Amino acid sequence: MPMKLDYMVRETGSNLGRNFTITLASVMTVAVSLALVGASLMLRTGVENATQRWQGGIEFVVFLRPDASQAQIDAVARDLQDSPDVANIKFVDKQAAFEEFKVLFSDSPEMVTSVQPDDLPPSFRVEPMDKDVLSVEALGSQFSDKSGVDSVVFASETIRLIQQLSSRLTVGIFVIASFLLGAAGLLILNTIRMAMFARRREIEVMKLVGATNWFIRVPFMLEGLVQGMLGALAAILALAAFRPFFQQWLPNPQDFPLVSGFFVSGAEIAGIFVLLGVVGVLIGAIGAGVAVTRFLDV
Repeated sequence: MPMKLDYMVRETGSNLGRNFTITLASVMTVAVSLALVGASLMLRTGVENATQRWQGGIEFVVFLRPDASQAQIDAVARDLQDSPDVANIKFVDKQAAFEEFKVLFSDSPEMVTSVQPDDLPPSFRVEPMDKDVLSVEALGSQFSDKSGVDSVVFASETIRLIQQLSSRLTVGIFVIASFLLGAAGLLILNTIRMAMFARRREIEVMKLVGATNWFIRVPFMLEGLVQGMLGALAAILALAAFRPFFQQWLPNPQDFPLVSGFFVSGAEIAGIFVLLGVVGVLIGAIGAGVAVTRFLDV
């Protein structure tokens, strides 16, 4: 039996309206769970951007003067490599520092255009063997007076605590969101089951006149997809509206320098939103698929 678009749209809309309160509950559950997932991803991304120079066990950074000669840079590199207390070093030249600067201040193009690569200092990012705070500070202080060195900046306990807190919050939010997504899938399944049960006589007649299972299934499957898509759209709109308020609540970078790099770029936001949309559609598809498979023979 051929299937027409107007039939699918009409039947899907009828199914959604027939159990409006349960449909609304399904959409809201999907929206809340996906909003939690999106918020946790934004939080994790922002913390990673704000503390990216401290990733991979880096405990202190040796900043060189912008006008440091190559001989001075080589001498500092040699001393770091020869030190038995240093596990690993990473050299960040001016161009790499400029690329990082452009990412950190991507929301301030006027600041990016006012800075050139030669204005930024090269640096060594150092991972020591011993991560004890006193040992790290003692090791780093050995390089603060080296020729060509401008300053040595240490990873504070605050940074490490923020990274740990972010990781724990992300895991916790994901666990809660997973339970809510499961509940959303069950709500969608139950909504479609009720719609199929309410139309059981019509389904029997359609089968008697030769309608295939797929002809009957498609409107109900579209119903689940629409619920998942609407929930994902609501979550995306909520996160988009919340983002500027969240940025305003952050403390002043001059008072708390750690948040100076706390941002989520437009590309990262777009990626998170696409992921939420895909997850919303999958939840709707899974709930609808299970329902039409188990409860078609009504």
